[in-house]
Amino acid sequence: MSADHLRLPLYPQLWDNASRTLLESRHFSVRAWTYPSGVKALSLENSRGKLVILPWQGQMIWSAEFDGHDLTMRNMFSQPRPTASVIGTYGCFMFHSGLLRNGCPGPEDDHALHGEMPCAPMDEAWLETGEDEHGVYLRLGGTYEYVQGFGDHYRASPSVTLRPASGLFDIGMHVVNLAGKPMDLMYMAHMNYAYVEGARLSQPLGCERTRVRASVPAHVRPTPAWTDYMAHLSEDPTRLAVLDSPALYDPEIVCFFDDVRSDADGQAHFFLEHPDGAAFYTRYSPRQFDHAARWILHNADQQVAAFVLPATCEPEGYRAEQAKGNVRSVAPGARAEFSVRTGFLGVAERRALPT
Repeated sequence: MSADHLRLPLYPQLWDNASRTLLESRHFSVRAWTYPSGVKALSLENSRGKLVILPWQGQMIWSAEFDGHDLTMRNMFSQPRPTASVIGTYGCFMFHSGLLRNGCPGPEDDHALHGEMPCAPMDEAWLETGEDEHGVYLRLGGTYEYVQGFGDHYRASPSVTLRPASGLFDIGMHVVNLAGKPMDLMYMAHMNYAYVEGARLSQPLGCERTRVRASVPAHVRPTPAWTDYMAHLSEDPTRLAVLDSPALYDPEIVCFFDDVRSDADGQAHFFLEHPDGAAFYTRYSPRQFDHAARWILHNADQQVAAFVLPATCEPEGYRAEQAKGNVRSVAPGARAEFSVRTGFLGVAERRALPT
């Protein structure tokens, strides 16, 4: 393992309307540009594809593409928009949902959809390259300090790590409670994968139980056909094994997984298996994320197959999750860490993993 390590601080002043190269090596390149909307972006690229990330807006991953496959949900946005709430730019591949509040607010909640972190104005951003026990890497990191007078105070440090010649990448989140009182924590790694017609949802190690969401959020407008389908799906969740009935996925389908099983290394594995043998893939530790959800939606404006959303709670808003005992508490000075490996597997790569 090499001790060589490069850290390149980033500053908003580096961005203008032109596309410029910030870093280039044998394995990677990084470009920066500003969208017409004014949102600053950069791309982390390797030989197989790229991630477009918004380094100053929650370090949201706007899009992902590997081996010619677009991993990102179909949406209504031609570009990211400057906004304080994720609903104002809901077209990205991944955002950090939380951290004090998460999910769809219920009637008694006053928080924004998916909380304050998705579009947070980052205080710092930087690039890192080097070599660790897993080999050469390129990483984008950053920090965001949230502080309210007479309220909460924390520092969030998201990261994205790319490896050479790989369609997989790591998404990290590190949170420190800087306040003198306990902090509520509700976090979800919200990955909005593309809908693939005929794809199979698989989870080789399984779980104790799959539940279909019983509540109906305010933004969902049920139809008679959807209500009937949901009733049958609630009785037998295995009916949603293949993405072959798009007309029934509008409004959205949401499922929860109880007691997801892990392998000898403590990792759970989820796949969206493409008809051609390739797959979208997510691996995570149920010790970090003791909840997980699935979100499927298909209509003329949005098409998404979020086949697994690892989380510390279910996405039903603060009051509902508090009543279930799903809101974690982080002691003063304590920290919480999360990591997800996700991305695209070619046919041979998929065959090499558990079935």
